Amino acid sequence: MSEGAARHSPIQALHRSLGATMTDFAGWDMPLRYGSERDEHLAVRTKAGLFDLSHMGEITVTGPQAAALLDFALVGNIGGVKPGRARYTMICRADGGILDDLIVYRLAETTYMVVANASNAQTVLDALVERAAGFDAEVRDDRDAYALLAIQGPESPGILKSLTDADLDGLKYYAGLPGTVAGVQALIARTGYTGEDGFELFVAPADAEKLWQALTDAGTPVGLVPCGLSCRDTLRLEAGMPLYGHELSTALTPFDAGLGRVVKFEKEGDFVGREALTEAAARAESQPPRVLVGLIAEGRRVPRAGYPVVADGKVVGEVTSGAPSPTLGKPIAMAYVDAAHSAPGTPGVGVDIRGSHEPYEVVALPFYKRQK
Repeated sequence: MSEGAARHSPIQALHRSLGATMTDFAGWDMPLRYGSERDEHLAVRTKAGLFDLSHMGEITVTGPQAAALLDFALVGNIGGVKPGRARYTMICRADGGILDDLIVYRLAETTYMVVANASNAQTVLDALVERAAGFDAEVRDDRDAYALLAIQGPESPGILKSLTDADLDGLKYYAGLPGTVAGVQALIARTGYTGEDGFELFVAPADAEKLWQALTDAGTPVGLVPCGLSCRDTLRLEAGMPLYGHELSTALTPFDAGLGRVVKFEKEGDFVGREALTEAAARAESQPPRVLVGLIAEGRRVPRAGYPVVADGKVVGEVTSGAPSPTLGKPIAMAYVDAAHSAPGTPGVGVDIRGSHEPYEVVALPFYKRQK
């Protein structure tokens, strides 16, 4: 996509004034880093980081049959989500392939917000519109109606509490409530993609700069720093969280990805992909698919997506994501490997890095789990 066609966050000028290195991400011009990726990563793990996630795709589904539509269109039991709560789910093709992984927020009795990945937002919107035929429900593209800021890390509850009288202590993980933050109307959600406690704040684009500045002013004394997409990737990798286009794709069903738990066969009625996913579930029982595992390097070379995983001179899997881990101090990777080589500690497993077989330890995911 040409520079002129890139979509911009409402606070793009602010990022540039902070010296951010910008990058094209799914057609958006977004901050990759402000300074050191490692410092940004460690700030989120130990203090707090502030992210602009305005590239995410918000789609509102409203109407008397909004729940029924989403139960048909998605693999999860969305009608069972209580108002004020959120659920991680997926939208699949009729053949069971994953179109995207999503978070769905139930904002009110008949109003839901579906949050899609930037790279798939149009695909998800088109699929929901198509699947809405026959339902008394409206699907609305609200990507331009929201900016999204995230504050993540152990200091984030204290920072946010200083700016809002919303009941943050009562706000559970995967829940959201409307509130005022620094005088700005926001949907405050206790969600994130870093493995840390934190919040995502959906606000009007015109309010994004005021909110960013208020969070910065309140957080800087306790170590909050602005964070780019680069450290968001290493944070989610350490936390074992899948990324669409790497761990998830149309070539995989949720069962192939080890995420069959998101498919709710017990819900009433048909849903797109039910038949294919029923077969995928049976296949996974009788003939386990490749398993998503963690790999920790014994050396210093960093594995990248697409590199073969090898054992006994044979290819037994493929790396889906890899990076140096600031928390572990070693290169790490997620990879799909044959079930026979998926147990933690399996000997003789390596990654073929440009013809050299580098030794790796197979570990269970996640690499990092925060202390509650």
